[in-house]
Amino acid sequence: MLLEGLRGNGLTVRELDRPLGLATAQRVAILQQPWRLPVLAGRLAARWSALALGSRRFRGAHAPDVLLVGYMGHFDVLLARALFPRTTIVLDHLVFASGTARDRGEAGTRVRLLKVLDTLATRTADVVVVDTREHAARLEPGARARAVVVPVGAPRQWHDSGQRELENQLARERDRDHAAGPGSPPAAAPARALSVVFYGMFTPLQGTPTIARALRILADRADNVRATLIGTGQDRCECERVLRGVDTVEWHDWVEPARLPDLVARHDVCLGIMGTTSKALDVVPNKVYQGIAAGCAVVTSDTPPQRRALGQAAVLVPPGSAEALAQALETLASSPQALEQARCRAAAAAQTFTPVRVVRPLAHMLPVPGGTRRREAS
Repeated sequence: MLLEGLRGNGLTVRELDRPLGLATAQRVAILQQPWRLPVLAGRLAARWSALALGSRRFRGAHAPDVLLVGYMGHFDVLLARALFPRTTIVLDHLVFASGTARDRGEAGTRVRLLKVLDTLATRTADVVVVDTREHAARLEPGARARAVVVPVGAPRQWHDSGQRELENQLARERDRDHAAGPGSPPAAAPARALSVVFYGMFTPLQGTPTIARALRILADRADNVRATLIGTGQDRCECERVLRGVDTVEWHDWVEPARLPDLVARHDVCLGIMGTTSKALDVVPNKVYQGIAAGCAVVTSDTPPQRRALGQAAVLVPPGSAEALAQALETLASSPQALEQARCRAAAAAQTFTPVRVVRPLAHMLPVPGGTRRREAS
């Protein structure tokens, strides 16, 4: 989102990337099993050496005006400062290491150490990017003064998938009308169950057991809601237990990122999060922006940041309430008009969450050659 948005706002972006090769789940495992820290240290040392070597081509006349360190860059921002001591450094602080650890059940010394890491990283950067006002408020005062809020938004690919699915839907309607023959009233779409999709890592933030209980309630009441659940994680087993024997739920461990937007766009409803942890109450998750861009109605928890960011673009229900979530989905399943209205409200907000729009506040505050800051847009 940041790279796409910066390019869309007229900046030249060059990339230097040496992936660590550890998935988030593996990093969490290292956090829970400190004896595996040498694995992280070894990987980090190798990647830093490669980054330092690769950075040579960005020296002298080719030096950047700004260096952006991507999210999960708590260590990389230290290397960035060492390699480019006089360059403006932007840290995408989408994830607080300490907050993520607490959300996943960690406590005590580990969380305190990760809080120190958060503080060190944000002190090192000149500009700190966060995704909500709530996260900005969690920064220490010095970093808070250098923070800019950039909503997560949805990459262009998601908007393209939503547009394609809309065109496909219109084509299907034209085919039905054509089959009915000239002079006939418009053919009604065949009755079908409401299709719902959720994808994620099944973390406490996402509140997936609440989602599972809501689907269980709906399965016990009727069979007019079908759900696709994608992903694995710490709460997956609990969800499977709750939904055992429910044949209206389809499970996928993994969907390739390139295929995910089209898959989501084929559903009526995209679920956000239902968690009740402190982190869950502070975020607007990527899946709500992506679901809106893909043309879905979105149902997510009613929290201050989501209410402020989404407004009428989403159906909001109390966090942690399976009954409220079930009722919201039942309303959409039983009323085509309610579903259409929810999708229209989401579609009206979709362009607000494009890369160019959400990154604009960051682009306008970055320095330009000559040491000045960009003029605010009129």
